[in-house]
Amino acid sequence: MNPTAPQNSTADFNSDIALIENKLNAVKLPQELLESTTRTIGRLRRMASHGNFSAEYESVDKYVDWITQVPWGKLTQDNLDIANAKKLMDSSHYGIDVVKDVILDYLSVMKLQIDSGFKKQEISGDAAILRGNSANAPVMLFVGLQGVGKTSIAKSIAQAMGRKFVRVSLGAIGSVQILRGQSKVFADAEPGQIVKALIRSGTMNPLILLDEIDKVSGSGGLLSDVMAALLEILDPEQNSHFLDHYVDYPVDLSQVFFICTANNLGGLSAALLDRMEIIRFTSYTDEEKTIIAKTYSMPKVLKNTGLRPDQIVIEESVWPILVRPVGFDAGLRQLERNIATMIRSAARMIVEGTPTPITITPENVRKFVLPDQGPLS
Repeated sequence: MNPTAPQNSTADFNSDIALIENKLNAVKLPQELLESTTRTIGRLRRMASHGNFSAEYESVDKYVDWITQVPWGKLTQDNLDIANAKKLMDSSHYGIDVVKDVILDYLSVMKLQIDSGFKKQEISGDAAILRGNSANAPVMLFVGLQGVGKTSIAKSIAQAMGRKFVRVSLGAIGSVQILRGQSKVFADAEPGQIVKALIRSGTMNPLILLDEIDKVSGSGGLLSDVMAALLEILDPEQNSHFLDHYVDYPVDLSQVFFICTANNLGGLSAALLDRMEIIRFTSYTDEEKTIIAKTYSMPKVLKNTGLRPDQIVIEESVWPILVRPVGFDAGLRQLERNIATMIRSAARMIVEGTPTPITITPENVRKFVLPDQGPLS
């Protein structure tokens, strides 16, 4: 605002500042954060009275927008029904019993803690070392080749627990600011991906999947910075006071259930690995792939394509052909692509008037699966 601006400009600015104050007071913020932001708005009002206003206003308005979206103190109720959790995970994933057992063990501990009136604050002194495995949410690292179900089982765990699920991809991140945010003194500053994940979930205790943690930038300095930031995010002794540079106020991550995924452990620091429970995903056998294809993949593909199960018959001798792609495939993606290609071919035949059910045999499977795709190439 310059000295020659109309007199009612100051009144307009004060009205705009009042809108920011209303936004700030409409949500319950931590007391210290509320007080510091209120002081900032007061300084803004004083600046407006002297005509120096516009640039500072945009920054403060944007900052208040972000901090009022953070779900301070909001938690979802955990579903600790062990039988229900097992049923949900079994319905979406075959095998992976080691992973399922770890999750069920963790839920059992949580249930016993609640039943006994246990509180996290009761842990102190030497017993604090237990927090990573009991009172705080766990940090798990799923390690395995692509396509073995690391991401999908994380979604199932969130569903079983009744928690919100948010995925944060760490593949080739270009700056540690992506995780920690940038100071609000910069014009284009925003919170980091961790705080944004909390905002997207609407709770302070979601399940956050840090995907491809082994694929952060390979440059030495940046890699060290990212590992240090991840250490603060994932360490149960530090993450209750995680400092996002934009929010500039400690954010409690201790109730977040973190799951990380990686194809290998080569690029991860020893200090970071020490904070996580490593769970290895092995390759699927042909027998396991056949069961998964029949029980999980086939019904899903049929539903997505609009075919009924009675419209297509697959002979048992076809499945070994479908589950054995050329080369090594630890996971299920090529298998699901083969099934989807087969079903789409059958769908076209049905649309063109071929009587149903359509039977697929080893002799005619080439009509349904492309010769240069997967097992027949």
